[in-house]
Amino acid sequence: MSPIEVTIEDGIATVCINRPERKNALSVAATNGLTDAWEKIEADDSIRVAILTSSDCGVFSAGLDLKEATQIARDEGVDILSKMRDPFHETMRACKKPIIAAMTGSLMAGGMMLTLNCDLRVGLKGTKVGITEVKIGRGSPWAAPALSMLPQPILMEIVLTGDLMPIERLHDYGFTNYLEDTPDDVRARAYALAKRIAGMAPLSVVAAKGSVRATMDLGCADGLEEGKRLHEVVYASNDAIEGPKAFAEKRDPVWTGT
Repeated sequence: MSPIEVTIEDGIATVCINRPERKNALSVAATNGLTDAWEKIEADDSIRVAILTSSDCGVFSAGLDLKEATQIARDEGVDILSKMRDPFHETMRACKKPIIAAMTGSLMAGGMMLTLNCDLRVGLKGTKVGITEVKIGRGSPWAAPALSMLPQPILMEIVLTGDLMPIERLHDYGFTNYLEDTPDDVRARAYALAKRIAGMAPLSVVAAKGSVRATMDLGCADGLEEGKRLHEVVYASNDAIEGPKAFAEKRDPVWTGT
């Protein structure tokens, strides 16, 4: 089976990590498959929003496949990251389409990295979350964006101790949008959010995500200027005319993305 499965329906792309026998760990093939998926999603104008999920095994993703990393180091004398096209998943982070994490189990290390690159997060009650790199001598430079999602002392505790925290604790800080009772409920909630987003004006959605991300990266003043630049195409679009017209005519708008 492919370690990454991608399905597309009604403008929604669902990306599934399919390695339940290895706790959905990120092997070379899985990581490169994710890069392929985000490139496909970015290039396909029919896709409005994406959901990232994984096969049910109690763990959304255990992060880097440490067994494969050990084998590659032993057999080839190189670090596993050198064999990945995009080891820090920057292609995912740069994707203009909104990405929703449907976290159907606990997540740690690289699994946490994936969720930090998502725009909305739906978690499973009773699971745990952490960044465990300090326990295995690896690194987490990708954790920096979490500072805009979690209080600094909490993030420090996570990265310095490597301990797993109950997802309910992080939910109280606003890390997740929703917590659900079962994996199916998690996916259903994520799909409902995706369906709502897919029905919105596509240019406005892309610009809205870009504006928030720009403010996270650049700060308030520069982010505001970048946000205004990103919205220029929105205000000049046919959809900007269609939206008010549909409202006045009391009908659903027909978006063209132009």
